[in-house]
Formats: sequence, structure tokens, C-alpha cells
Amino acid sequence: MKRRAFLLTPLSAYAQQFPPTGIGWPKKPAAEMGFDPKKLQAALAFAMNNESTWNFARDQERTFGKPLGPLPESRAATNVMVIRDGYLVAEFGDTLRPDPVYSVAKSFVSTMAGLAFDRKMIKDLHEFVGKSMRDGGYDSPQNSGITWHHHLQQTSEWEGEMWGKKHDFVGHDAFGAGERKQRALEKPGTHYEYNDVRINRFSLSLLKLWNEPLPSVLKRLVMDPIGASSNWTWHGYSNSTVEIAGKKATSVPGGTRWGGGLWISSRDLARFGLLFLNKGNWEGKQLLSENWIQQAITPGVLMPNYGYLWWLGAMGKRSFSANGAGSNIVAISPEHRMVVVWRWFRGQPGEFFKMLTDSLTG
Repeated sequence: MKRRAFLLTPLSAYAQQFPPTGIGWPKKPAAEMGFDPKKLQAALAFAMNNESTWNFARDQERTFGKPLGPLPESRAATNVMVIRDGYLVAEFGDTLRPDPVYSVAKSFVSTMAGLAFDRKMIKDLHEFVGKSMRDGGYDSPQNSGITWHHHLQQTSEWEGEMWGKKHDFVGHDAFGAGERKQRALEKPGTHYEYNDVRINRFSLSLLKLWNEPLPSVLKRLVMDPIGASSNWTWHGYSNSTVEIAGKKATSVPGGTRWGGGLWISSRDLARFGLLFLNKGNWEGKQLLSENWIQQAITPGVLMPNYGYLWWLGAMGKRSFSANGAGSNIVAISPEHRMVVVWRWFRGQPGEFFKMLTDSLTG
């Protein structure tokens, strides 16, 4: 069964306003950008009043189990950025502080695969990963049938252990409240499971494919070209160092479930979201192909609201988002020509997004 692709608005339909390198961002009044100012302020007030209670010291190990990587002592308060047509329409809170973004990092891992696909380092997403990964991780009968596509959709059913955490999530010490019951493994591609151990295996495979640490690839090919700050970091674990091309390199996780992960500001996340709103094009330079982005946000057969490590539908039809615990989200809506970043919120973001879209007048 094939995935049904989203039909996206042509790139030429989007306004091509981009923020300059640095912390500045071009602004326009809400009314000029098609918002009812009073309704927009009501939406922002709602966001301000729904802050997460997440506390690293109190909640991290209880929720996820024993950490393997660093964690900050504190975090910023809830904060929001609303971008339309590339202009900053509304903002509150500390949007410059680089905080862990948890599983939003999975969409960055997806982007590392997209960059490899665009360069034909991955020639066919349905090719077995074991064809190029000769490290034993795909030798078993269970793992030999895993493709890049399976990893990207979280349907790999990879079996094994990564950095001291087993694929099955069995055991309270290792997995905290997220522990699971033992179950029989399915054939790769036939069962969806949100699973950070498997994402960490995928990340290691991409590291070996690139022969270069993923943070270096991200900086060189994405973050520097979009004018991001220099204060974002992508941390690994204390035990996730491997040897690549004769040098030590850290394999980074696709989240902060066990510490580490991507620590980044809302400002830099908004730039990343704007790149995707503009189908991989930044000021006339195609950093990611439109073909890749189309594939990344095509609904999966087993999980129709999930693409290639992107969630689908957060802000209405054809929208997509990078979501993380805490809670953190970068939502992109081509229909509304918007990017919205909301960090450290309580509950689900749906009501806030509805208030935002309802505030649009044109």
C-alpha cells in the first residue's frame, strides 16, 4: 500500500521574507499581516496561562528512567513566536535561551536523512540499511529487513541495545514511567512504535553514513546557511562515542528522553520552521529539495498522522510539526503561511492553534 502525498501550495505562493543572520527578525503589525489584534492577544494570553510544570530534577528520571546524558538545572518559562509570511507578528517570553527540545530533535534527524538522500548517499529509501551498515547492527534475521524508510516512519522493529537501553523498554530503572510490557516483535514495516532506542540506532547509522558528526553536518548545511545563532548544541550521551574515520565522534540522540539531545532557542527553531515552510529554500538557495520535504510530510500507512519523523495536522489540513516532551512544538502551516513555536506548554496545543487560526482575517 502506498502513502498518499500531501498536495502543497507552490513555492511561489509564499512571501519570501527571511530574517537576517543574528537575533533580529523583521516585524509587522498583526493587523497588517491579516490578524484580528484582539483575538491574537487572547490567543497569546491563553498560551501564557498554560505553562508546563516540567522540572528536570523532579520529573526527568521518574518519567523516562536513568539518564545517560547531560541535563540543565532549569529552563525558560513558556514562550511563543508567531511568524507569517516570514515576518514576526507576535512574541513573548525568552526566545533566545537554548533549552532541550526533546523529540523535536527527531525532525532534525529526519533532515539529516533528507540531506543524505538529496546527495544520493541514500539512493533508495526502501533499500536495506544493512547494505551500507556493516557494523553488525543489521545482521540478525529480525534486523536484516529494515530499510531507511522503516526507520523514518518508526516501523523498523529493530531489535537490540543502544547505549545501555534495550529496544523493548522493559524495566522501570531504565525506562521509568515509560516502561512497557514485553511483546513479540513484528516484521519490519508492519508495526508502528514510537521508540527512542530505534531512533538512536538510526542516528548512529546516519553518523556512519555521513562519516561526520551529525551536529557538524547540520551546522554546515542548514543552520549556518539560515543564519542561526552559534549557541545551539546537540549533546550525546556519556557512553555514545564511536570511532569514525579514525577519529572519535559522538552519536547524538533524537531526543532528551535520557538526557542530552538538541538544546536550541525558539528563534533558531523558527528559522528551521521557516525553511520548511519555504520548501527547503532560503533566500533563493535550495538547502533541502522540495521532493524530500514532500516525502517527509507524506502520511504513513500505519500511522496516518505521522510522516518521516514529522507529525501531521497540528494546525489544520496539510500542516506538520516537530513535537517534543515538556512540551515543545514547531508547527508549520502552508495553508496559513505560518510558523509557530511554542515552548514549555501544558496540555495539548490544539486550542491555542485554533485560537490563532480563528484570529486570521485574511
